[in-house]
Amino acid sequence: MDFPAIKPTARTFDPGTYPVKTYKAQNGSEIRILYGASRTGMKLSLTYANISDANAELFVTHYDDRQGSFKTFSASSAGKDIVDGWEGTEDSTIKKNPDDTAKYRYESAPVVTQVSNGISTVTVNLIGVV
Repeated sequence: MDFPAIKPTARTFDPGTYPVKTYKAQNGSEIRILYGASRTGMKLSLTYANISDANAELFVTHYDDRQGSFKTFSASSAGKDIVDGWEGTEDSTIKKNPDDTAKYRYESAPVVTQVSNGISTVTVNLIGVV
């Protein structure tokens, strides 16, 4: 099952950090070792405000399909919808991440908040994995 192809109303992107280990000596000097050339721990939070309950249910169904945070899924299955509207440069990190090589997993279960009868707001928190 693909990630629901619905355009989010808001997104928060944390580009992650480089894997660095710092060692401190007793005299206060420190040594830092870089353990990779790519950032890790990328996070993407998506909000879908005022969508139908049927569409909100799609996110819970996808979460169940991925067995919570166990299975990853390709960002390409989410399509351009998760970055549509971002007006950064074409080679920006946010535009590059949702491609065939970007994989995500759920950080936590989707949170569904009922706004009114038949209308809900869903928040989905994802973690980028290599």
